[in-house]
Amino acid sequence: MIKNQRGKLHIFALGGLDEIGKNMYVVQYGNDIVVIDSGLMFPEQEMLGIDIVIPDITYLIENQDKVRGILLTHGHEDHIGGLPYILRQLNVPIYATKLTMGLVEHKLREAHILNNTKRVLISSESEITFGALKATFFNTNHSIPDSVGVCVETPEGAVVHTGDFKFDMTPVNGMQADIHKMAEIGRKGVLCLLSDSTNAERSGFTGSERTVGEGLNEVFRKAKQRVIVATFASNIHRIQQVVDACNLYGRKLAVVGRSMVNVVNIASDLGYLQIPSDLLIDPDEINRLPAHKVAVMSTGSQGESMSALTQMANASHRKVEILPGDTVVIAATPIPGNEKLIGRTVDQLFRIGADVVYSKTSHVHVSGHGSQEDLKLMLNLMKPKYFIPIHGEYRMLRAHAQLAESVGVRPENIFICDNGDTVEISGGKARYGPKLPTGKVLIDGLGVGDVGNIVLRDRKLLSQDGILVVVVTLSKANGTILSGPDIISRGFVYVRESEQLLEEANQVVNQTMEKCMKEQVSEWASLKTSIRDALSKFLFERTRRRPMILPIIMEV
Repeated sequence: MIKNQRGKLHIFALGGLDEIGKNMYVVQYGNDIVVIDSGLMFPEQEMLGIDIVIPDITYLIENQDKVRGILLTHGHEDHIGGLPYILRQLNVPIYATKLTMGLVEHKLREAHILNNTKRVLISSESEITFGALKATFFNTNHSIPDSVGVCVETPEGAVVHTGDFKFDMTPVNGMQADIHKMAEIGRKGVLCLLSDSTNAERSGFTGSERTVGEGLNEVFRKAKQRVIVATFASNIHRIQQVVDACNLYGRKLAVVGRSMVNVVNIASDLGYLQIPSDLLIDPDEINRLPAHKVAVMSTGSQGESMSALTQMANASHRKVEILPGDTVVIAATPIPGNEKLIGRTVDQLFRIGADVVYSKTSHVHVSGHGSQEDLKLMLNLMKPKYFIPIHGEYRMLRAHAQLAESVGVRPENIFICDNGDTVEISGGKARYGPKLPTGKVLIDGLGVGDVGNIVLRDRKLLSQDGILVVVVTLSKANGTILSGPDIISRGFVYVRESEQLLEEANQVVNQTMEKCMKEQVSEWASLKTSIRDALSKFLFERTRRRPMILPIIMEV
């Protein structure tokens, strides 16, 4: 625990280090805490049944009287997605730019907490004081408009958080990064820089989003039938370029996928998407128009099982059917771990007879994150004394640290942290501070944090070898077996083909119960353990499987 020390600055992450997702960074000086971002992460493969993952905010809840607000850098899910859950436990003001706030308000409205949350609009010109801390902002380029970096001025010096960024010299919306402001912050002096590490392993500069528009125009020009474009719902620059391509080549555009429809509506209402009034059509109208006059924009660029594109590929979408000769554009690259899902979707689209265009075959995607030269430029603009690479898996953090060394940051001034590690700065000198409680809070349906390692272990066991339920009814008077044991199998063996095995298992349970009766073992817990142990040993010897065994004992 960090003690109340007025003269010390603490910087740490509760999410976003050694992983990509659930970003949450904290700057604390004495009794003043500001939080930067509040994201979610999508579940890893072993998190069976889990919907999303958010950071553990135990430390913030214990110190909620010191938390002055949550500053949001941009509107991506891994930076704002945790708010509906976190604000229920930590009701503090949120500060965001216009588009980011629009996306957040939609989430909070769905969660029925909009009216209970204080919301403050900011811009790159805003200055906000939080006790001993003052926050200012600077515009950055990313794959969503209204992205900003944050400079938190503290009594120890300036702490800069870049947000997700790249340097795009020809941005689609014409809003260039505040390079002069970044340089001015660097000239005044940056004590510590926290910078995005996602593409720290990629050489060169990240390409301009405008080049994707050229690739999309080429696809639209060649397409003979319908064009279906799948991309991230939040990539508003990409959506605008699809709209522009439709306008240029005389196609009407249908938008499918709940998140895509929501973002298009919000961004259009706030003026971040320019869509001609007669361009959009309802998905029901797709089949009424000539194929060469229609385009569809959908979710599903990551092969998600319930997404619009995957349903189209499996011919299960209610309104859109992909036909031979249609052109499908997957305007995204796989998030690590999603390669198989995307590959399966692409294969299915080819089987249908569609022409599939994706990043391996055409220039229809660029990253929103800076590559090595972008990261070096940011380091040179800021000239930090101390450096903490953030937002990335460990190898990315390590690569970013090496880049910082290459531009002159002293190795001993670079801190590669895990979630919960604190960097403590006092008198201009930094060191590792105390480790704070942190971890992953799992969201399953309406349950927040009620699914832990034990439940996940049971789910994994059930998914591997199934379950056997053993039901035995005993006499309350003398403890003899009145009925059973009855054995019910689910996911272990097919009962009709394994009658002999289940009959032998029944005998094992009978023998175990008789042995317990002779030894006058009457406690249910002991009886259940004996049944479980004997049956588990027998089944493993016969099948080399270990199903979950659930004994149920009743007395009448």
